[in-house]
Amino acid sequence: MFKHPILQEPPDFSLVLGGPLYQIYRRTHLSGPTLELLQRRVLVISFSAWLPLGALAAIEGHLRGGQGLTFFGDIESHVRFLVALPVFIAAELVVHSRLRPVIKLFVERRIIAPDEMPRFNAALEAALRARNSPWLEIALVLFTYIAGHLFWRHQVALEEATWYASPEGSGIHLTLAGYWFSFVSIPIFQFILLRWYLRLGIWFLFLWRTSRLKLQLLPTHPDRSGGIGFLGGSSYAFAPILFAQGTLLAGLIASRIFYQGQSLMSFKVSIISLAGFFVLMILGPLTMFTPQLTRARLSGLGEYGTLATTYVANFDEKWIRGGPKGKLLGTPDIQSLADLANSYAVVSEMRQVPFTLKDIVRLAVATVLPVLPLLLTIMPLEELLTRLVKIIF
Repeated sequence: MFKHPILQEPPDFSLVLGGPLYQIYRRTHLSGPTLELLQRRVLVISFSAWLPLGALAAIEGHLRGGQGLTFFGDIESHVRFLVALPVFIAAELVVHSRLRPVIKLFVERRIIAPDEMPRFNAALEAALRARNSPWLEIALVLFTYIAGHLFWRHQVALEEATWYASPEGSGIHLTLAGYWFSFVSIPIFQFILLRWYLRLGIWFLFLWRTSRLKLQLLPTHPDRSGGIGFLGGSSYAFAPILFAQGTLLAGLIASRIFYQGQSLMSFKVSIISLAGFFVLMILGPLTMFTPQLTRARLSGLGEYGTLATTYVANFDEKWIRGGPKGKLLGTPDIQSLADLANSYAVVSEMRQVPFTLKDIVRLAVATVLPVLPLLLTIMPLEELLTRLVKIIF
C-alpha cells in the first residue's frame, strides 16, 4: 500500500552519536551505543588532563610552595578541568536526549509540506555526513595544536612565575608540569570545546536549510509560534554548554579577584556581555524562521479577519438588526462567536520568533549561575541571603 510521504519516518538523527571521537569512545569502552558509561568517560578524560599536572607539580615542588602561582592556587585551571570539562562531556547525553525528538516533531506535526520531505531528509543526511566527517575533527586537532597552542602561550599563559612556567626573556620557560599542561591538557580541553562549536554549527546549518523549506505553519496553534515553539524549548539542551562557559568565566574572574586584587564589580560589563553573547549564539539562529512566521501571521490575520467579518455580520443581522429569534440563552451562535474571537486573538498574539522570554531568561541564568558564588567576595553570606529573601518574598 502506498504510504503518504509526510508519514514516512525521517532518518534517525543525533547531533553527537558519530564522528571519530565517538568511535574512539566505543573502541576504548568509554561509551556504549547511546553514550552510556558517562561516569567512566568523565573520570578518564578529566583525570588525564588534570591528575598528571598535580603529580608533576609535586615532583618539582610547585604543589603548594614555591614562588608565584602554585598548582593548588590556580583556581582557573582547576575549574577548567574539574568542572567545565566534565560538564562539556556530560552535555553530550543531554543534547542527544533533548534534540533527538525535535526532528520527529517536524514530521509528526506535519510542519514539512509533503513535497518538501525529500529536501528535509537531504538536509538531515547532510548534517549526519558533517557530524561523521573525520576530516573536520582532524582539522580541529591541527587547529588546536597550531593556533590554539600559540594563542594560549601568547595570550593566556601568565608572564610571571607559575607552577607551569617561569619568565625567560620575552617568553616563558615551561616546567615538566607545564609541558603536559601545554601539549596534553589544554589541547584536550580546546578540542572538546571547539568540537561543541562545530556541532552547534552543524545544527544551525540544518535549521537554516529547514527554514528554507515550505513549512505548514498554523497561525492558531496554541504555542503562539505556528507549531514550531518546540524549537525554543529544545534550546534548553544547550544549557549545560552555557553553564560550562559561565564556569570558565567564573574561574577567570576568581583568579583575578584572589591573586590580583580586582573587584567582582569591575567585571560586570564582561559578565553581562558574555551572557548576552552566549544566549544570542543559541537563540539567534532560530530567527531564521522569522520570515515564514511573519507571513503565516499576516496570512492568518487576513483569513481569520475575513471569516470574523462575515460571521459577525451574519450574527448582527440575525440577533441584533433582525430581532431575537428564539431564546438567546444557550444558543450555539454565542459560543461560536466567542471561539472565533479567541482564535483571532491567538493569531494576533502569534510571535515572530519560535522562542519566548522564558527561554531567554533560563539560558541567561544557566550562563551566569557559576558566577553567583563570587558575590560572597563583595558581601557577607548573611547579607546576601537577606537580600535574596527580600527579593523572593
